[in-house]
Amino acid sequence: MKKTLMKPILLLAVLLFMATNACAHPSSQREQLPLPPQADTIEVMSQAMARNIKNVVIVPEKYFVDSLQDAHYPVLYLLHGAMGCYSDWTDRGDIDALANRYDCIIVCPDGQDSWYLDSPVDPKMQFETYVSKELVEYIDSHYRSIANRYMRAITGLSMGGHGALSLAWKHPDVFWSCGSMSGCTDITNYPDSWRIKERLGVYAENQQRWKEHSVYYLASKLKSSPLKPAQNIIIDDGLKDIFIKDNIVLHDYLVEQGIDHDFIVRPGRHSWDYWVNALDYHMVFFSKAFARGLKLMEQEATDKNN
Repeated sequence: MKKTLMKPILLLAVLLFMATNACAHPSSQREQLPLPPQADTIEVMSQAMARNIKNVVIVPEKYFVDSLQDAHYPVLYLLHGAMGCYSDWTDRGDIDALANRYDCIIVCPDGQDSWYLDSPVDPKMQFETYVSKELVEYIDSHYRSIANRYMRAITGLSMGGHGALSLAWKHPDVFWSCGSMSGCTDITNYPDSWRIKERLGVYAENQQRWKEHSVYYLASKLKSSPLKPAQNIIIDDGLKDIFIKDNIVLHDYLVEQGIDHDFIVRPGRHSWDYWVNALDYHMVFFSKAFARGLKLMEQEATDKNN
């Protein structure tokens, strides 16, 4: 008789214990739940190219915290080099940690071997339109980004360095801050390299077209930009890099024209060791620009209301 009564009593005690503990510690249980992944691979439809393009989007961990669901973040567009792809930066660098440290969204688009320009000879390579318009619009409509030029930066390595500067200088209304790591800053010096002629045609027959797409020649338009304040520019290269002479020539030209920019030369070659290290410098530079941008946005809002 005693054994028969003990089973339901023990069962009831166990159930009461479980219920009490479940109600007593809801917050601790909630904190143990895994957060959604910081990095997500997405496909964005490009109307200009009539095809989907892959991208990695990295958000800071705090993006998912309930108490911060109204928070919006600046965005860094981070470009890969020739013969690379959208996952290069996340494979090689600790991009999650940088998103957390600087409270920003980082977007790594697949630029293929496009040189991030709108090719006049290949309709499937319209990456200036894709990155500067279609992708930016997608990010601003699907993520909690701060949709303002002050809060967007763009940088990249090698081909991506050229692409970042050219996209920013052609579209200062979209990107207020820009940078280049070991960038090929004058494509006219490389008429037979890295598939550039597949995007622009043979150099000897299309010299003006090449100049219109080359960062070095685009720099001449910076002073005439009607948008103020001027863009924040950082150019970074290694002493033994294949493009060091091109970068020094660009730097000298910017100095001659009185165009403010940061120019960093450090020991290093055209390698991932250099680029991963260089990105740290660029993130510090951009985070300061984002802080200034917030103040400018606040000031502009105040002036508009007065």
